[in-house]
Amino acid sequence: MNAEVEALPFGETERDFSAIDKVRVVEALSRVLPAGTLMYETEDLRPYECDGLAAYRALPLVVALPTTEAQVVDVLRICHELGVPVVARGAGTGLSGGALPHTRGVLLSLARFNRILELDPLARTAVVQPGVRNLAISEAAAPHGLYYAPDPSSQIACSIGGNVAENAGGVHCLKYGLTVHNLLRVRGVTIEGEIVEIGSGALDSPGYDLLALVTGSEGMLVVVTEVTVKLVPKPQLAQCVLAAFDDVVRAGDAVARIIAAGIIPAGLEMMDQPATAAVEEFVRAGYPLDAKAILLCEADGTPEEVAEEIARVRAVLEDSGATEIRVSRDEAERLRFWAGRKAAFPAAGRLSPDYYCMDGTIPRKRLGEMLTAIQTMEATYGLRCMNVFHAGDGNLHPLILFDANQPDELERAEAFGAEILELSVALGGTITGEHGVGLEKINQMCAQFTTAEVRQFFRVKAAFDPPGLLNPGKAIPTLNRCAEYGRMKVSKGHVPYPDIPRF
Repeated sequence: MNAEVEALPFGETERDFSAIDKVRVVEALSRVLPAGTLMYETEDLRPYECDGLAAYRALPLVVALPTTEAQVVDVLRICHELGVPVVARGAGTGLSGGALPHTRGVLLSLARFNRILELDPLARTAVVQPGVRNLAISEAAAPHGLYYAPDPSSQIACSIGGNVAENAGGVHCLKYGLTVHNLLRVRGVTIEGEIVEIGSGALDSPGYDLLALVTGSEGMLVVVTEVTVKLVPKPQLAQCVLAAFDDVVRAGDAVARIIAAGIIPAGLEMMDQPATAAVEEFVRAGYPLDAKAILLCEADGTPEEVAEEIARVRAVLEDSGATEIRVSRDEAERLRFWAGRKAAFPAAGRLSPDYYCMDGTIPRKRLGEMLTAIQTMEATYGLRCMNVFHAGDGNLHPLILFDANQPDELERAEAFGAEILELSVALGGTITGEHGVGLEKINQMCAQFTTAEVRQFFRVKAAFDPPGLLNPGKAIPTLNRCAEYGRMKVSKGHVPYPDIPRF
């Protein structure tokens, strides 16, 4: 890292972009973008004011909709010259405010980059643009007996570029991995307009593993323009086991015991009673409504492999105190079991005017402890919570139900969520599993990481984005923010008694 990058004042305070001239930005971008691909009137900007976390809204200065990589290069070069922040956006299905626009910046939409450029069934790879929908890849690969493994619940709408930015997972990521485990190459553009390729078509690349660094970087390092993904063969057979428990702690313990037995299911999900009741009303999946918690455990592979794994899972579940065990009898029933799980979010929307979806990760053996704590928090904050977990890897998705039209309910929901995240850290976990930090969890970054670690994050960002223009104010908290979150007053970048160590 050169001395110039090292000397940058990254990480102390938020940058001030108030002096940016909108007219100048529009004029400059109009020279490189075709008609109809640049929007700057308020009514045209409104559809871009938030991502899937609709509680946080902001209007961008302008919206650019390039159709070619060359146009992306031109937009970024202009923004670099003018010192204008850039926020890249895909389908806008993210749940952490990662694609929330900057009020003095350009929102760079990649929605028109929606083509599958190449599909090689022999190499089992596909080259796609970032605006391609997650599910569209599997649909294109299906005639070859292949599919793309990461399957977030929003896969019918979410785009690959966003999946790369957030390192998205899904219900089958326990066995098949997250986005980072299913990529070979990412092509992107730096803030200076330089095209870079990270990774390759080979199984490994020399030097630092920058592919793992860029995946999950939340649009803070490069703007992705092309992705090479791995495809996997469709299994011959898949069966799903549904197990009911009369106690959430027993259900959590069962998850840990399945993994401890050396079983890695294709999917291992957990839902508490409020969640199962909500989805049963919504999709009629056949869930037992009297159970305090249910587990969904899927085995896939050859018929012989599936039969053996199902028998082992059943034995563990019986030994763990399951009150009911069902095995899907056909593909339709298997899909119905999973339809209920994937409908948890819309089902929550039927129960409450608003809901706040959290995302944290804890050790599997502490799932029961977390659920018990959440029940206590419900009483503390006066709000209901539905719990849906990627239990196999300890990834929590509590759904906090609230009504934003009622005084202070949003604030209580945010405080509820913050306590869940900070407890996740205290239990030995982390504040996010797959939704990213964005703006939603930026304060909790202060609880998880030390000052030295935060500074190192900013050094990495500076190596890719020296002026700090790509998605500023997201994911990495400034040290002043951490100080204020710790209830210390910071005014205009100055702190009282600066000789006293604070960070």
